[in-house]
Amino acid sequence: MRRPTTLSGAASGNGAQMDEAEIIRRIGELRQEHRDLDAAIDALVFAPATDQMQLARLKKRKLRLKDEVAALEGMLIPDIIA
Repeated sequence: MRRPTTLSGAASGNGAQMDEAEIIRRIGELRQEHRDLDAAIDALVFAPATDQMQLARLKKRKLRLKDEVAALEGMLIPDIIA
């Protein structure tokens, strides 16, 4: 069994320790939020009066989520000793 992993930066939010199951659960939550944002962005793009600032904020949030998922997925990959 792997040791709990310490999250750092935006991935943790609070610097707490997470085990592999918690990381996987969090990745699932972030991916769902990413899909939800994708749907919201699509709806906004096709709206008659699109708020460009809101659209930009949603796109930035979506990118932050993608980065956080990538960071968490990186934590699941074991370190390889060369």
